[in-house]
Amino acid sequence: MTEYTSQLDVKISRLRTLLSPIVSESVLSNTHIVPSVHSHYRMRAEFRVWHDGDDLYHIMFDQNTKQKYRVDQLPAASQMINRAMVDVIDGIKTSPVLRHKLFQIDYLSCLNEQVLVSLLYHRQLDEEWDKHINQLRDQLNEDYQIDFIGRAKKQKKVVTRDHVIETLPIHGHNYTFKHVENSFTQPNALVNCKMIEWAADIGKQLEGDLLELYCGAGNFSIPLSRYFNQVVATEISKTSVNAAQYNIEQNGTDNCTILRMSSEEFVEAQRGVRTFRRMEGINLSDFDLQTVLVDPPRAGLDEETCKMLSEYNNIIYISCNPVTLAENLIQLSKTHEVTKAALFDQFPFTHHIEAGVFLQRKI
Repeated sequence: MTEYTSQLDVKISRLRTLLSPIVSESVLSNTHIVPSVHSHYRMRAEFRVWHDGDDLYHIMFDQNTKQKYRVDQLPAASQMINRAMVDVIDGIKTSPVLRHKLFQIDYLSCLNEQVLVSLLYHRQLDEEWDKHINQLRDQLNEDYQIDFIGRAKKQKKVVTRDHVIETLPIHGHNYTFKHVENSFTQPNALVNCKMIEWAADIGKQLEGDLLELYCGAGNFSIPLSRYFNQVVATEISKTSVNAAQYNIEQNGTDNCTILRMSSEEFVEAQRGVRTFRRMEGINLSDFDLQTVLVDPPRAGLDEETCKMLSEYNNIIYISCNPVTLAENLIQLSKTHEVTKAALFDQFPFTHHIEAGVFLQRKI
């Protein structure tokens, strides 16, 4: 048994143990498992930078000993990141302007060979930095698309653009997504595609309109809009909402409405507790919202949102924390039954588990 198979089996066992008090054995025994490739699966990576005389290199810290270690290549990171790691360090190492008080480098890549590099400094960046970073970008752009961002205290310098444009293949259809620096994106692009397809396969069988809470840049909303009459999605981050609007336009999606509000605010709006200027011209009674999809942060759903979800016929729940998922299911199982479960190995060789469940209202 390989190391990967062994760690995946541990995750499967842990998820089933956590869900077993709420989910039937027949559902758990048929849990949909999406494994990851064993290397080059991460689209993001962050490194501290170590200055050693004339040398300069990426470092990481051992989680157990807290000791630093040199990283010239990272097997977990995408091939694009590994390629850029070498070129960026080589370019910065020989430039006193670019290396001066540089302490961190972050990489954001995508499946179609673009990479965005953020350079973090303990000093303010000036026009001389602009000149040298543009020279490095022009040099590296002869081989692939690379962009830079310089960051210092209360300062952000964008060299050309602050995002990459991802292309995700979902059920034979390519979707375009703008992924912005420092905004949430799914780290494992290939597993993410399978996760969206799992949710889409459920959506194909349902009727009416879809509500999504915590929609981010439209990772689920846009692909699933093909299978629902209308989609209403909420997101609190202004940056993510702007990216979602861009993605809606680029994908020709004409049945998706994005609202910049938290899930708690949407609950208040739906129940008529508060009115929001951001919802001007939008009447929720015009929608036949029978299904809700949630992909909340690790803390899971608050009690009021769980109560609101219980009013829908169908719930698709994507979770990055099976502990809070199990806690939320205790409340949701009062009105709904889990009929499908899935494990998506977004984070291979770690203890983290990404899971999905589909709940339907009890008859």
